[in-house]
Amino acid sequence: MKRIEIIGVEGMGEVRTGDCVGELICAACARQGIELTDEDVLVVAQKIVSKAEGRIVSLKDIRLSERARELGRELDKDPALVEVILGESRRIVRKGGRALIVETHHGFISANAGVDCSNVGMGQAALLPKDADASARTIRAEIRQRNGKAPAVIISDSFGRPWRVGTVDVAVGIAGMKSIKDERGTKDGYGYELRAAVTAIADEIAAAAELVMGKKDGVPVVIVRGCQTEKKEEGSVKELLRPAAEDLFR
Repeated sequence: MKRIEIIGVEGMGEVRTGDCVGELICAACARQGIELTDEDVLVVAQKIVSKAEGRIVSLKDIRLSERARELGRELDKDPALVEVILGESRRIVRKGGRALIVETHHGFISANAGVDCSNVGMGQAALLPKDADASARTIRAEIRQRNGKAPAVIISDSFGRPWRVGTVDVAVGIAGMKSIKDERGTKDGYGYELRAAVTAIADEIAAAAELVMGKKDGVPVVIVRGCQTEKKEEGSVKELLRPAAEDLFR
């Protein structure tokens, strides 16, 4: 019988700058009696990675540009927050209401460049890791060094979607697995050749993990067990980024 398990890793405690996330995960798993395997996929909330890497800023310390002041007035948004968003962005894609849709330096099209003020303390904001693929590789290496196992690692964050309401957790960093499952050229049960069967498997796993992770439940790490993935030592979220020439929404 096919079955996938989604297991929350609790008791991580507050993550601080300089902490080794992989070691914290191993210690929390040991306290819960969980033995990690090479076949597991670990989904790690971006927020604790950003905290460990010192990607937290105090809004009161931000020096404001006139552009940030103008956008703040236009969007009814804290100009200090706008300044941080601009600093994390290559360009503004759309703006309206209270929303700033931008292209980040990573190549993500997202609201507010992934800058988030929740779960970091009043007056502070968390930025996305500078290179979340590298962060995922580091966490995987820390786990391998500590217990000899090397599960795939996905760093996840909540993204909105241009054609549907609500946010869904997606992968922003990947290590140890391919981010897509490409079944083009294979045939379905009726013999039809599949032509568009490219599945964002890393995003699917991240979304499934968020059902246990939640926004306020204090479960920043989830183990997804029993999901078939294709191993890849490096892995990269870049495989999930649609080329601009093919993006009809830009």
